[in-house]
Amino acid sequence: MPEEKNAAVAGAAEAQKHTGEAAFFDVDNTLMKGASLFHVARKMYERKAFTLPQAAGFAWKQFKFVMRGENMEDVHAVRDSALTLAAGITVDDIKALGEEVYDEMIESRIWPGTKALAEQHLRVGRKVWLVTATPIEVATVISTRLGLTGALGTVGEVHEGMYTGKLVGDILHGPAKAVAVQLVAEREGLDLDHCWAYSDSANDIPLLTMVGHPVVINPDAKLRRHARDHNWPVYDFRSGRRAATLGLKAATVGGAIYGLWRGFSRFRGPRL
Repeated sequence: MPEEKNAAVAGAAEAQKHTGEAAFFDVDNTLMKGASLFHVARKMYERKAFTLPQAAGFAWKQFKFVMRGENMEDVHAVRDSALTLAAGITVDDIKALGEEVYDEMIESRIWPGTKALAEQHLRVGRKVWLVTATPIEVATVISTRLGLTGALGTVGEVHEGMYTGKLVGDILHGPAKAVAVQLVAEREGLDLDHCWAYSDSANDIPLLTMVGHPVVINPDAKLRRHARDHNWPVYDFRSGRRAATLGLKAATVGGAIYGLWRGFSRFRGPRL
């Protein structure tokens, strides 16, 4: 069919035009609402991998993250807790857990607007990578399910098919994301001046400033100011954001944590 052939040729030409270009997306609060690692922790609790008080600690950090964005102290605390809890768990278990977490908890929290931006990059022939502190196994599941090019995530050390409780390198966060993207650019032959990066957090300013097209999504206050000062595009997909924030701040901390605690306490299941 001539029309189909012309469309195929046009599509190939469009993809060729964007060779050497890519888009890099943060995950937490950028691609999805909240912190993906929180949902991994919740699923591990369902399998009795740790106790209710430990679960409550994750819940409190998730609450603060949704309310005010990333905090390095909380990020490192979650990292250290997760590493301790992961020691002795098999790689196959974590991969299976990642699939369950996506189906049950992450998919429904994907921001449609961010997903549409990623899909637009794919349509014109750009590669799309996730760049996140989330464990690489979970990040890869998210990337695969969304049909993206790949994922960069935090890598846990493995010995004889089990996690040791240590990291390979450091948590993929802040400046470490910029380093990881630079390595991908060198490997893939990308021109970073013609690449995009998307994030919600001021911690990702090193990543955003290294590309030619930085874009801010659901920003924290510091990143919003930085974006305004540098004329970066800003998207906010949090519907009713101001009303929701006011409502949450009006609620007691005890009531908020009790709700999250109850969410954890409903679940029981076999140990990993």
